[in-house]
Order: sequence, then structure tokens, then C-alpha cells
Amino acid sequence: MSTTMVDWDVAVTTARKLVKPGPEISMEGALSAVAELRDAAQRAEVYVQEVTGLRVPSATAPVLVVDRPGWIQANADAFRTIMEPLTEKAAAKIAATGRAGGQMQAVTARVSGAEVGALLSYLAPKILGQFDPFYAGAVDEPGGRLLLVAPNVVMVERELKLDPHDFRLWVCLHEETHRVQFTAVPWLRDYLNSQVQEIVGAADLDPAAVLEMIKNAVSTIGEAIRGNKEFSIVDLVQTPDQRATVERITAVMSLLEGHADVVMDSVKPDVIKSIETIRARFDVRRQSQGLDRIVRKLLGLDAKMRQYRDGARFCNRVIERVGMDGFNKVWSNPQTLPTPAEIADPDLWVARNHGL
Repeated sequence: MSTTMVDWDVAVTTARKLVKPGPEISMEGALSAVAELRDAAQRAEVYVQEVTGLRVPSATAPVLVVDRPGWIQANADAFRTIMEPLTEKAAAKIAATGRAGGQMQAVTARVSGAEVGALLSYLAPKILGQFDPFYAGAVDEPGGRLLLVAPNVVMVERELKLDPHDFRLWVCLHEETHRVQFTAVPWLRDYLNSQVQEIVGAADLDPAAVLEMIKNAVSTIGEAIRGNKEFSIVDLVQTPDQRATVERITAVMSLLEGHADVVMDSVKPDVIKSIETIRARFDVRRQSQGLDRIVRKLLGLDAKMRQYRDGARFCNRVIERVGMDGFNKVWSNPQTLPTPAEIADPDLWVARNHGL
């Protein structure tokens, strides 16, 4: 009997049934949006390389323009990859419990699959673009892939009454920054994956502990939804030994998001004519909507927003002191990545890496 913590077929099926349909659009309009997003991604890649000084190889991570079901499938595949070490450990544990244990796990996996599917269906209409660093790719391709969710881009540009051509390029500029980061710095993907796998692989899979965690999770999530408790799903899977790894991942994510902010802040009207309108209207939308308060809390996103802002401050301070070429030393190897302390105090990174 195969063992999994989540029934991914159930997750995808559930998400596709629950996800809201995209905006009404003609076939001609849909094809035009897809074609323009692909073209915008190519133009954005050139701009990002010029601003950052990073250079991507001729074989770069693929760009996929997807609909909401396509985004759901891609993220289910990514989650499955992330959880593979956990699944292998679970198989060994549950095999020792006999047939009854396997049957109980199958039921638990279906329930978990439905829960993951519900979450994916909620997020699918909200994501404009995403770089997936967990995608393995073909043998002759770099890992990772860029996903652009066409119906969501169309929905937001209509909602905010934005110039479609400008907004599509704006979306691609942010997401292309991440694609350039991972393709120009080939070791970065393996490093991030190894850190994530370190957390997942260290999870406690004692059957009694897992059942207790699930029971406590249901109760705790209920309290969080009612607003009676501060809680993040991340808290359920972190052991004291894993917290240092989580902090390293947070520092890397802060760097990547801060670097993307530097690129976006550099965009002027000669690149995107209506850039100021886009920024103003999108910022209002992000503050008033985005992921709602409950889901942000459950995913631990509120707790990370300060670190992401610190990431932009880190990048800007380092560039101010040593220029973009000096900043790019951050991509040399894992040892030159900023520590959590250096994200908070960029001068520490400059002193360690430049002796200044």
C-alpha cells in the first residue's frame, strides 16, 4: 500500500471544483492576453538583467501562462515534491503498524487532501504570478518555472481600470526578477530546496504524535478564525531544532523579495507609462484585500511582512554603500548570503564581505 500524508488527487479535484471561475473574456481576448504576457516576460527579463547586472544562461527556466486550474495543479505538484521525504518516512512508520494503520492513514490522507484543495481553491484567484523553484525541469533545463495566471491578471486590470499593456509588463517585471535570480545563480535553487527539505525531513512522525498534532491543529485553527488566538500553521511543524533553519529561509526570502522591490522601484514612466497609477491603485487594493486577515494569519504571512520590508532596506543600504556590483557578491555562494542579523543590520554584511 502506498503511503502519503496528503491525497494529492483529492486535493486537485477538490480545488478545481471549488475554485471560482475567471472573468468573462472572449477566446480572442484570452489568446491575446496569453500572447502579451509571454512577450512581456521576455521584455521584462532583459530589463531585470540590465538593472541587476545578473546574467541568465541561454537555457533559462520556462515561462508558463496558466489558468486557475493550471496554477492549482502546478502548486499541488510543488507541495508533493516538498513533502516527499515526509512521505517516505511516513511509509516506514505506518508499515510497522499493520493493515489498520494503513487504512487509517488512507482516510487521513483523503481528509488532508480535501483541506489542501480548499486552501488552493481560495488562493488560486488571488495569485498574479509566481516563480516555482521546486520544479525539476528537463535534463537540459535549469530548475524552476515561472507561472503567470492570465485570468487573474485580466481580472485585476479590469477591477483597477489599468492600462492592460502596462499592467501586464508590471506583473512580469516583478516575477521575472525571481526567475532571473534563480537562473543566474544556479546554486540558489538547490540551497533553498535543501533548507526546506531539512525542515520537512526532521518532522516527528510518531503516529501518536501526528494524531495529537492533527487534533490540536483543528482546535487551534478554530480559535484563530474566531480571533481568540494568534497562530500560524508554521507553528505546527516547527520543532526547536528546526527554528534556525526557518530563520535562514526567512533571511533568503527577505533578500529575494527585497531585491525584487529594488527592481520595481527602478521602473520609471519611460519603461511603463502609467507606472505611478499602477503603484497607487495596486497598493490600495493590496491593503484592503489581498489575502484576508484569517488566511494571512494561518499561513504566517503577517509575521513575515516586516522581514520582507527589512529585505528591501538591506538591499538598498548595501547598494548605497558598495554599489550594485558590490551587492552582487551576495550571490557568490551560500556563505555570502545574509544572515538574519545582517538582514536587520546591513552594515554587518558589508563588513563581513567587503571589510568596510
